[in-house]
Amino acid sequence: MRTTISTKGQIVLPAELRAADGIQAGEEFEVDRLGPDEYRLTRLTPPPNRGLVEWLRSCPEDGWFVEIESESTDSL
Repeated sequence: MRTTISTKGQIVLPAELRAADGIQAGEEFEVDRLGPDEYRLTRLTPPPNRGLVEWLRSCPEDGWFVEIESESTDSL
């Protein structure tokens, strides 16, 4: 797959690659120079709680979750 560097030095990842890996705007990558004309782009792992607040805010209203009974795991 080919892409072009902009006049600002930016490289655009093609949409199908971004969709396949769930890459969102603002994510960080590390660029390593492996040798002449060869580079490696590595996606940095987001912090473990990234998106947690948004996820909690999307939870349904109080009382939506209902406790269900299950067997004890003590015998396992």
